[in-house]
Amino acid sequence: MAPAGIRDRTVRVGSLTLANPVMTASGTAGHGSELQSFGDLGGLGAHVVKSLASFAWQGNPAPRVHPTSAGMLNAVGLQGPGLAAWLRDDLPRLDRTDAKVVVSIWGRTVQEFADAAALLAGSSEQIVAVEVNLSCPNLEGRAGIFAHDAVLSASVIESTEVCGKPRWAKLSPNTDRIVEVAEAVTEAGAESLTIANTLLGLAIDTETAQPLLGGGGGGYSGRAVHPVAVRAVHDVRVALPDVSIVGVGGISSGTEAVEMMMAGANAIQVGTATFANPRAPWIILGQLEEWAMMHEVERWSDVTSSVQRSSAQRSSAPKPGRR
Repeated sequence: MAPAGIRDRTVRVGSLTLANPVMTASGTAGHGSELQSFGDLGGLGAHVVKSLASFAWQGNPAPRVHPTSAGMLNAVGLQGPGLAAWLRDDLPRLDRTDAKVVVSIWGRTVQEFADAAALLAGSSEQIVAVEVNLSCPNLEGRAGIFAHDAVLSASVIESTEVCGKPRWAKLSPNTDRIVEVAEAVTEAGAESLTIANTLLGLAIDTETAQPLLGGGGGGYSGRAVHPVAVRAVHDVRVALPDVSIVGVGGISSGTEAVEMMMAGANAIQVGTATFANPRAPWIILGQLEEWAMMHEVERWSDVTSSVQRSSAQRSSAPKPGRR
């Protein structure tokens, strides 16, 4: 008999029901509908756009991207047109797709986050959530890593309630306080946690003894960071068994997506893999469904947090007696 296919493809992320667990990741899929020519954005769980502020921002000097042996460094520096221009120019093009849109926002201060959130109040119903980027490492002086401070992160989440949309807090793997921060932002009103952003990295030109990126250091992403992201998701899931988690970091295949979900993610985002192949999100979605069929998985909730359930079963099993 052929293996049964997955019967319920939907996933729950906070108050949202998404058609499937695969999304694009902020910063890797453009500000608008750029990826639509490579696949149906409406066929993904959601489309997460590049982070936007309440103002236009030119980003860092070139060069901004440097490939490594197992990933890439980037110091784009959050370049963007600002939310007012995005709402005017990019959102209408997204509205012509069937995509569920998640808008990523950033700011240099709590007030700038609040200003960005205010611009999204009353916006298109196609915007289903706001991802609050607490963790970008590419601003000068690391000013963007709010996610290293639990109190400051909670203040940002509280300030963004004005958007009127579900809020997802994007956290940093560059701190040993990620669980503390996760607890704080959840209490402050975040419906879900996006775990995790890039690692801090640096590449040096050995001929000139100068950094290879125009902004100095940057964010390291790609397959090599996957175990770090899996560990971060796992640790937060153990501490917060009921919170929604979107796992992101080095996912380049369906197997890696499954691993992230087993660690505790309700859904996943595909990022750096999209630079190598813009069709990566759809390829990984297909591989996920093939895996589910081969393993007779009927719903994605059976996969999410299966590592924790397995560990609980082992710990509760009777111990063999001693002679």
